[in-house]
Amino acid sequence: LLGTLRLLERLGFAVTRLRPDRHGLVYPEQVREALRPDTFLVSVMAANGELGTLYPVREVAEVAHAHGALFHTDAVQAIGQVPFRADEAGADLVSLSAHKFYGPKGVGALLVRQGVELFPLVPGKQEGGRRGGTQSPVLAHGLAVALEKALRLLPEEAPRLLALRRRLEEGLLAVEGVELNGHPTRRLPKLVNVTVKGADGEALLLAMDLLGVAVSSGSACSAGSLEPSHVLLAIGRTPLEARASLRFSLGRFTTEEEVDRALEAFREAVHRARA
Repeated sequence: LLGTLRLLERLGFAVTRLRPDRHGLVYPEQVREALRPDTFLVSVMAANGELGTLYPVREVAEVAHAHGALFHTDAVQAIGQVPFRADEAGADLVSLSAHKFYGPKGVGALLVRQGVELFPLVPGKQEGGRRGGTQSPVLAHGLAVALEKALRLLPEEAPRLLALRRRLEEGLLAVEGVELNGHPTRRLPKLVNVTVKGADGEALLLAMDLLGVAVSSGSACSAGSLEPSHVLLAIGRTPLEARASLRFSLGRFTTEEEVDRALEAFREAVHRARA
């Protein structure tokens, strides 16, 4: 999303960015105060992929519509993880990606409210003039099947993941100097992000890897980057703290035993990274 905004700025559009609070939340009042007379689009994530924080999309949509602007939400992290309906969210545009609900990589979708006109980024007559080029029916079908399954499993999967997240969270925060990032309750059931005070970030990440546990120091989009997470910096973490932060992500196949094993590895990794 940030890359798209930078491109729009280079094309001459004015972009207003809002600073989140310490939990990563952006509030409808902030959006209302930031609106300009010529604002025609408001875009807010449904859920932050690094912190797990859930945003008040319905309320923000109401603010946008009252101003006469369209509302877009990036629901890539939310769809298939928490209950979500585009109509209930009040969204004119909703983006999603198949790989986030166990579908094939390389395919996503944009839900567009009837009556909203789009300007094609790739010109051509295909797809009703919306996007040039031949699309892959296989990927599109894979997305549809995966989404259908994710929504069918959601009523039982969401509470199961929430229980695992609480188990993981409790164990992580029991270690001295470990602090939670993100909203304490308004959060995706699958994500936990913590900062380990007094630890070397690179040593921490390496130790977890050597102990057989896959974690990240930022979003999956920035994996491999040595730069501190812009999300953690935005919520008030110092560059040193941001580098010493880990994101744990749970999934459909995660078990209690794996959570307990991850906690054992975490305690050992923290000991090594603080040595």
